[in-house]
Order: sequence, then C-alpha cells, then structure tokens
Amino acid sequence: MKNKITFVLSLLFGLLFINGGLNKFLNYMPMPENLPEKMLKAMAAFTEIGWLMPLVGIVEVVGGLLIIIPRTRALGALVIFPIMVGIVLTNIVQDSSGLPFAGVLSVILIWIMLQNKEKYAPLF
Repeated sequence: MKNKITFVLSLLFGLLFINGGLNKFLNYMPMPENLPEKMLKAMAAFTEIGWLMPLVGIVEVVGGLLIIIPRTRALGALVIFPIMVGIVLTNIVQDSSGLPFAGVLSVILIWIMLQNKEKYAPLF
C-alpha cells in the first residue's frame, strides 16, 4: 500500500513539474491576472535574464521525469530540491497566497527524500 501511495504522489508531483517546465518553453498557461506588483517585477527580472527560465524549465522537466521513474526517484528529488526551495522562498517573500500549495509540495518532496535516505548516505 505504501508503494502505491508513493507512486501516485510521485507521479502527480513529477507531472506537475513537467507541466511547469514545459510551460516555460511553450507558454500555454496564461499568467494569473491578480498577481501582486512585487511578483510581476520579480518575474520580469527572471525573464530578463535570458538563460535562467530555460534552465529552470529543463531542470523541472528532467527532475519530474526522474521522480516518476522509481529507480531514479532519489536523483530526481535531488534535482528538484533547489527548485522547490526557490518556489517556497518566492512564496514567502513575494506573495504568500501560494504558500499552502508550496508547503504540500515540499512535504511530498521531503517524504520522497526520507524514503530514499539510504541512497543519500554516501553524500554525507
């Protein structure tokens, strides 16, 4: 049962990041209209740096794919971790309306990492 829950959460988590990464290239999801001015300025600054958003998009797609595949899930969690830190910090500093969703995603990522902690032991 635990493996099924992990797979479903990993699948949804991975698909969410693949969708977010592909959107950085294809721009098929419109930007919300009610974003605060502070967030709009931050997003404009991120897009002004020409290489940043494509890099984040590639990392999101690759990390999402790695998390979906059970054998590479531990590596995928490491790849997604800095992106998740950026998402949480952006929601804390810029606009806290998305913080509950970012918190749920963080809990899922930490759970995936804790399930694979033996694979991370050589890193420490």
